Order: sequence, then C-alpha cells, then structure tokens
Amino acid sequence: MSKLFHLREDYSPHPFKWWHIPLLLVLIGGTIYAACTNDRSKGTGSQPTSAMKGDSLTTQLTDSSFYRQSSGEVFGTFYHITYDCAEDLQAGIDQALKEVDESLSPFNKSSVITAINQNQSMQTNERFRHVFQLAQKISADTDGAFDITCAPLVNAWGFGFKNEANVDSTTIDSLLQFVGYKKIALQNDTIVKQDARIMLDCSAIAKGYGVDAVADYFESKGVQSYMVEIGGEVRTRGCNAEGNKWRIGINKPTDDPTNTNQELEEVLEVSNTAMATSGNYRNYYVKNSRRYAHTIDPRTGYPVQHSLLSATVLAPDCATADAYATSFMVMGLEAAQRVLQRHPELQACLIYDKGKNETAVWHSDKLK
Repeated sequence: MSKLFHLREDYSPHPFKWWHIPLLLVLIGGTIYAACTNDRSKGTGSQPTSAMKGDSLTTQLTDSSFYRQSSGEVFGTFYHITYDCAEDLQAGIDQALKEVDESLSPFNKSSVITAINQNQSMQTNERFRHVFQLAQKISADTDGAFDITCAPLVNAWGFGFKNEANVDSTTIDSLLQFVGYKKIALQNDTIVKQDARIMLDCSAIAKGYGVDAVADYFESKGVQSYMVEIGGEVRTRGCNAEGNKWRIGINKPTDDPTNTNQELEEVLEVSNTAMATSGNYRNYYVKNSRRYAHTIDPRTGYPVQHSLLSATVLAPDCATADAYATSFMVMGLEAAQRVLQRHPELQACLIYDKGKNETAVWHSDKLK
C-alpha cells in the first residue's frame, strides 16, 4: 500500500547546501535504474528464480536465461531434459514423444509398427518413414549388422538369453527365413513384406529418434541451449547453466550385475552433437573365461563372440548414433573401426576386453 504525504503550509525546508548536488544525482540515477530494470523484467516474461510447474523446474540465471528441467517416463525408460527458454515447452515435449510412441512403440496397441507387425495395415506416417529409411541405410552400410527385422530372434532368445536352453540350430534356421532388412521395403508410403511373418523391432533406434524429436522441436522454437536424454541417449546444443559444455559420463565396465556401481570410465564434454551408448557389460555371458556382451547378430541368429563390451558413438543426430552403436556391438572392434574410417562425421569410444580380466578403451582421433 502506498502512502501520500502532504506538505504543511508552515513547512520550511533546510537551506540548500553544495553537497546536496551529488546526493541528488545519485538518487536520480538510482530511480532511473530501478525503472529500467522493472521495464526490462516485464519485457522478458520474468519468472521467479525457482518455480515448480508440474514436472518441470525453471531457474532464471539472468534476464535472458531460463534453464528449465523436465523429466518423466517414456518408451519403458526415463527421460531427463534441460533447456534454456523463457517459455515452458512441456506440452510440446509431451506431444513430440507421443508422436514417436504412436509410430514406433510395439507396446502401443494402436501404433503404426504394431499394425504392421500384425499385418493389419501397412500404411506409415512421416515419423515411421524417417526411421525406417535411416535404418535401411545403416543396415546397408554395416552389411546387415543393424537390422530392424531381428524381432523374431530377440523373442526366441529372450532377455538375457533366458530361453537359451530351448534354442537350437533348427529354431534359428527357421527364424532366419523371415529375418533380413532386404526382405522388407517402403513403396508409396506403404510397407511391403516378402513374408507376412516378418516383424519389426525399432528399439535400437527409437530412443535416439525420440531424443531427436524433442531436440528438433526445441530447434523450431529457437532454443539455443539444451540437453535431451532418454535412457542414456543424448543430444546437446549450446551450453549448460554454468556456461560450460555439457558433461556426459560413460560408465566404467565392472563386474556389477546389480547395476548399482556408477563409477565412470571417463567424462566427455560435448556441445552441438548427439551421443548414444550400446552394450551392457554388466549383463554378459562367459565362455572359455572370456566375457561377451548379450548381443545377437541378425545375420547368423546367434550371440556375438568378440571382445567389444561397450560402444559409445557421437553423431550429428541421436538416431544415427543409436543405430551405429548397436551395429558396432554386433560387428566387433576391428569392423567398427573400419566403418569409422569411412565416416568422419562419426566419433566413437569403444571399451573392450583385452583378456586376463582387463579392459581397454579405444577412441576416435577427435576424442583422444
């Protein structure tokens, strides 16, 4: 509440002195500064320093900086997002993730991929087509190491190879009849199968594409700094709230089936790039005293047997990073290195078992 003071008629001010001049100038300057600050605050949609809005946290660092944090569940995992924007973009984030889920989630009964797998409809939408065409391109580039038709093999072996006792050569041979990226095509926006039993599994690229969907939405809104992470797949732009590059850790390979040890092998400082990691060295099988990651080769139908335990790939977009990381886990260290030689836009950090219960790390030149 403001108060209004009236001067009495008999009021007599103190005599004016010379030292009043600088004091008066200071008071005038302070008043102008306060007025300008108030106007600038109104113009930028100023927010409280820290305000909770549902599932998002907003932090104002400067008049033009609002770092918001958003988290939730999607695609059977969790997402964590940080972005610098005065506007709360949660509704757009939710919509982008919903569109990806409705296109690529096999657990969504009304999704595009579910309809295709059940031979109910072969019609596609734009998001499905983007992922399908990218998957086919990477399949050709990796000689089939990446293959979204591997669903029957994954289902046969079971998570963690729990069905291994029931899998024999006859089973594998029968499944390979309808596994192979060349046995499926996109014609006039419609999927064409060589065999109706062909089923698609985009889990090795969908999380990365989900990251891209949110990042592309941010780009359309003019967001200059963000970090989008879904289940360990990441895309970044600009800087973090401290003004530095985003710091992303790679877990150290340790014998930890409970997945409670979060010791890091190393930390990468990244910006304006995407990053994905494939291979779970905490969920492996042992044969002849060597560790092998739980990865199925879609070309043979059997688990891989090579030394590579983890592949982290950096690429311009996260879907590409996600798919190549999976491909490298199928191909192994040497074959992955050959692919990287012909793709200068890709960088990688590969962790492998060098024997005697020891691991080593190989980096692309730009990451050394």
